[in-house]
Amino acid sequence: MGYLALFFLAVGLSMDAFAVSVCKGLALGNKVSLGRACVPGLWFGGFQGLMPLLGWLLGSRFAQYITAIDHWIAFGLLAFLGFNMLREARAGEAEGASASLGFGEMLALAVATSIDALAVGITFAFLEVEILPAVACIAGTTFALSTAGVKLGSLFGLRYRAKAQFFGGGILMLLGVKILLEGLHLL
Repeated sequence: MGYLALFFLAVGLSMDAFAVSVCKGLALGNKVSLGRACVPGLWFGGFQGLMPLLGWLLGSRFAQYITAIDHWIAFGLLAFLGFNMLREARAGEAEGASASLGFGEMLALAVATSIDALAVGITFAFLEVEILPAVACIAGTTFALSTAGVKLGSLFGLRYRAKAQFFGGGILMLLGVKILLEGLHLL
């Protein structure tokens, strides 16, 4: 997987965290300091980096048994995740967010927004992706977008939540198709 594809994957994975961060920004109001905006960024970036690493460790144990179909598995997982993001964007599910940045709430949100990254980590093992640069890219991108999302949310509110999810879902689906075509030697 090239660096550009990895970056787009990182952006796609971070869209859920970005959307939740926008909601946090809305709940926090228009007086959000950079320090407070970084709290969701640290939580979401940290978990978006941790989950693919865990998925990679899990997938590495089984990669040798399914290398002949790994591209189909990667395609299926990414297409499923992307489709779910598109469905959520289309449904316009607006979840209310509290202004709390407490441990319990942030832990729950970080885990919920990073489950898809666990599945992506499993595909990384099948595709033999260098995990440390991939994890760093995903974590850094998510941190930056989540921190910006809090600030944007405090300014603009929920207006762009569905568009962010739609964009992220589309990216994940396109990457799944790319991996499938490469696995079938059509690209």
